[in-house]
Amino acid sequence: MADEVAPEQRKRRTFRKFTYRGVDLDQLLDMGNEQLMELFAARQRRRLNRGLKRKHMAFLKKLRKAKKECPALEKPAVVKTHLRDMVILPEMVGSMVGVYNGKTFNQVEIK
Repeated sequence: MADEVAPEQRKRRTFRKFTYRGVDLDQLLDMGNEQLMELFAARQRRRLNRGLKRKHMAFLKKLRKAKKECPALEKPAVVKTHLRDMVILPEMVGSMVGVYNGKTFNQVEIK
C-alpha cells in the first residue's frame, strides 16, 4: 500500500550544491586569486602567495586537458600524480585524480 504513492507525491532527489565557506562554486570559479586567497586558511594562503611550482602548474594543465576532452555529463579521465600536497583549487572540482601513496595510485574524485 505504501508503494502505491502517486508520482507527484514522491520526493524528488535534490543534489547538494557545493559551497566553500558560504560561497557557491560558480562564484568561486569567477573569483580572482586575490579574493580566493582571502577565503583560504593561513597555510594555503602562504602556499599560493609563494607561487605554484612547475610540477603543480603541469598537473593543473593535465587536469584542464582531461576535463576538456571528456564528453558532456561524464567523468574525466584519471590524472595520475605524486603531488600529495597540492592545494585544491575551485577549477579542480569534478576531476578524477590518481594519488600515489608510495605503492599504488588511489583514485580520488574531487567534489
